[in-house]
Amino acid sequence: AAALILFASTMNAWQTGFWDITNSTYTTTIITMAILMKLGAAPVHLWYPEVLQGTTLNTALLISTWQKLAPLSLLYMMYPNLPNNLLLLTGLLSALLGGWAGLNQTQTRKIMAHSSIAHMGWILVALNTTPELTTLTLLIYMITTTAMFSSLNTFATKTITDMGTAWSSSPMAMTLTLLTLTSLGGLPPLTGFMPKLLILNDLTMKPLLPLATTLALASLPSLFFYIRMAHTTTLTTPPTTTNIEHKWRFNATPLSAHTATTAMALLLMPLSPTLHMTI
Repeated sequence: AAALILFASTMNAWQTGFWDITNSTYTTTIITMAILMKLGAAPVHLWYPEVLQGTTLNTALLISTWQKLAPLSLLYMMYPNLPNNLLLLTGLLSALLGGWAGLNQTQTRKIMAHSSIAHMGWILVALNTTPELTTLTLLIYMITTTAMFSSLNTFATKTITDMGTAWSSSPMAMTLTLLTLTSLGGLPPLTGFMPKLLILNDLTMKPLLPLATTLALASLPSLFFYIRMAHTTTLTTPPTTTNIEHKWRFNATPLSAHTATTAMALLLMPLSPTLHMTI
């Protein structure tokens, strides 16, 4: 990706004599594809799930959230000159492939990677149609993803089976984790429904109704594997066979950051009009 950016910038300077990368359509397209590769958007996303699977949960959190800021800032600065059809096609492909590819996964990090790819699709569509929604969509994505990774890191859950065994240590925390999963899927009245509602409303107000319908249908596979994780967690919960009041192993104290992000990931839906008008 970095080599493509340098190549496009050098070719543009050689042809035009200026370092302004938006003068040529070809260089803008090449740089856009390089930035999309850094974002892990389809169809240049194959590196992303494998990298997340090979890292720790904390590193995967940084790759899924903090690393997205710089590429998206570049896209936002290049917005007037971006190839609209390329962004819409990439966003639609990301939403479709992120949902379908995550159906067969059992590792939580790969599931979160495909979830990130699907969310990048929604962000790219919002950037192309209504740039004002991009910031709000990215903010909510970072909040919900941080809450989910914090929960996975707290209980050291690397597979779906681990989520069932973690239930006995803290049922309330795991219940909030399952609610965070449904928020990631975009179920109302949770926070994750807010950006999808606003983006779909904006697409239907413009002559992009087929795109809005396809995006809404593309979110169903993602919602399915979120609900599958919740369903599997509840089914594989081990029975509580102890009768003593105090266990020999005390529950871990939840982190304040985890509590704050989980609360925001679940309860920001009533603030949708205010956030939409201010951000």
